[in-house]
Amino acid sequence: MMYLMIIYFGVHLLQAEKKKRSDEDARSLWTTEASGSVKLRIDEHCPQEPITVHQMFINCVKKYGKLPALATKTEDKLTTISFCQYYDRCRMTAKSFLKLGLERFHSVAILGSNSEEWFFSAVGAVFAGGFATGIYSTNSPEACHHIASDSRANIIVVDSNWQLDKILLIKDNLPHLKAIVQISGCLKKKLPNLYSWEQFMQLGQDIPDETLDGIIKSQKPNQCCVLIYTSGTTGLPKGVMLSHDNITWTACHASRAGDMQPAEIKQETIVSYLPLSHIAAQIYDMWTGIQWGEMVYFARPDALKGTLVHTLKEATPSSHMGVPRVWEKMMEKIKHELSRAAYLKRKLVNWAMSVTLDANLTYGKDEEKPFLFGVVNSLVIEKLRAELGFSNCEKFFSGAAPIGWDTYKFFLGLNIHLYEAYGMSESSGPHFMSGPQTYKMKSCGKVVPGCRCKIANEDAGGSGEVCLWGRNIFMGYLNMKDKTVEAFDEDGWLCSGDLGKLDEDGFLFITGRLKELIITAGGENVPPVPIEDAVKEELPIVSHAMLIGDKRKFLSMLLTVKCVFNLDTMEPTDDLSPEAVKFCQRLGSQATKVSDITGGKDKLVNHAIQEGIARVNARATSNAQRIQKWTILGKDFSVSGGELGPTMKLRRGGVSLNACMLLKIKYPVSLYFISTSGFQENNPGGGPLEMVQ
Repeated sequence: MMYLMIIYFGVHLLQAEKKKRSDEDARSLWTTEASGSVKLRIDEHCPQEPITVHQMFINCVKKYGKLPALATKTEDKLTTISFCQYYDRCRMTAKSFLKLGLERFHSVAILGSNSEEWFFSAVGAVFAGGFATGIYSTNSPEACHHIASDSRANIIVVDSNWQLDKILLIKDNLPHLKAIVQISGCLKKKLPNLYSWEQFMQLGQDIPDETLDGIIKSQKPNQCCVLIYTSGTTGLPKGVMLSHDNITWTACHASRAGDMQPAEIKQETIVSYLPLSHIAAQIYDMWTGIQWGEMVYFARPDALKGTLVHTLKEATPSSHMGVPRVWEKMMEKIKHELSRAAYLKRKLVNWAMSVTLDANLTYGKDEEKPFLFGVVNSLVIEKLRAELGFSNCEKFFSGAAPIGWDTYKFFLGLNIHLYEAYGMSESSGPHFMSGPQTYKMKSCGKVVPGCRCKIANEDAGGSGEVCLWGRNIFMGYLNMKDKTVEAFDEDGWLCSGDLGKLDEDGFLFITGRLKELIITAGGENVPPVPIEDAVKEELPIVSHAMLIGDKRKFLSMLLTVKCVFNLDTMEPTDDLSPEAVKFCQRLGSQATKVSDITGGKDKLVNHAIQEGIARVNARATSNAQRIQKWTILGKDFSVSGGELGPTMKLRRGGVSLNACMLLKIKYPVSLYFISTSGFQENNPGGGPLEMVQ
């Protein structure tokens, strides 16, 4: 009896200590504990009552219950479910997670392509008191292990046998793992605690509604419900803890800043294809969809390999979001199709696009345009947009990275204004939004109403570190106190690490990144992105440009040229892209392969690149910001190569390491030294050259 009493009082002491710790957390703006809670940033700028994800969904069902919510096309058959059905399936999923032993503040890790099951798993995990944790489908088994281990995943949901194989390699080293669920395909292996989706959905039938409702009622807006793992461009991915309030407030207010309409005014239709493990796609596709009653149409798993346009034509979305690389690929595809068109059609389209571009550059977005603009838009441009699936699309968003000016202008020629946003995982996605009412070329828009921004340590030009405040600011990095403390200043503002400036109208312009800032041996600070963008704008053949020169005497640049990608492996091939071939042909070059250009083989292309870089150098603000050496690498950057992250962001650390190995050991390259008197080839033989700086 005494033993039982000791256990009883011990448990109560632990619970009291845990509650005390939780109460202390609630007085702090951040926490790193899975079970922690935070002080919400409610003030006069954003006084709205905080709600949980479940409360948001209940509001959705009350308003939009009978409207179509999710649409999936399989084998030419379109299946649609309503918001009422969507909610019910999320509850069933939550019950099945509970049956499998999902513990409070542990995660359900989801590894796979976008699907209704991905949505059910994420929302169901939150309903059941766990965390929704996405894993990029391109992640290696080692990367999957890090996320599943760090988030204490009790259950992992995979979409295929291919993804299952990754988890089977690491499952024995995941002490918290209790079950694996496979969404599609026949189970090729019979293993304990491995379930098909159909088997899984039957498991929770004997879990009473009262049990699930009790868990739901115990949830608070200031507790964590979603983990977003950073793409790991520097070090291991960090688990960004997002609270119920982060999700529900952002879904409501950031989307309205982008002019997304509530379904009672107009039901928006969007296509879900970007990785849901990224906050931008998750907020835009899933949480905003619940908030405003959007219809989400799922693209095929191979959307980014060429089938996206087919889905767009079927779904005819009212708004569409892409990352810069998606817009670039779409541009390249259109250019390729135009190059194969009949001469008269090609001339007509190019003329119509030039008229449209000139009008959009000359006149404001909402200003009255010349009569000719209306004619070509009606007779030519609208038909082109329909061919892309954009016949009903009114809003086009670009996020996750800055978009190139050449891509931006190309779509202006199609009368498509790309609305850029700025934010990060740590701000639950967008903190600045562009939209029909808040638009300025090359800007990221204005701060989302209710959020705030300050520019710290401004230089003479008004540029400094962008710091953020609002209900969308994250709770902290899971299990990483030092990194969390580093993320905030002494007043609790999130320090983004990005350099930017605000104009007189409050529009944000990003000018670089603190960690990417190059400090030369002479002590001059050089932001690389504007120089890299300028080179790509001057030279349409260039796919990626990366400036290097930290602690060096001068700047050098690594270039890759545009090539065709293998659609099965997404690996870069040796074949030049149609746009690159066309660039070469205009010079009189016969090059059709990357290897025709590298190593100084093609003098015409090399000279054109030298001239382009010279034009960029002529506009440099100082000698220290001039490119002194450059080289063309033998392969374009890719996710699998380690140079790009999952959202196609440049991983500078990965590039620098790979490129140095390439330059010193593996690949015969030429570095070209650019002098004031002309261009001199440093290594005419094209042999392996160690970079001298």
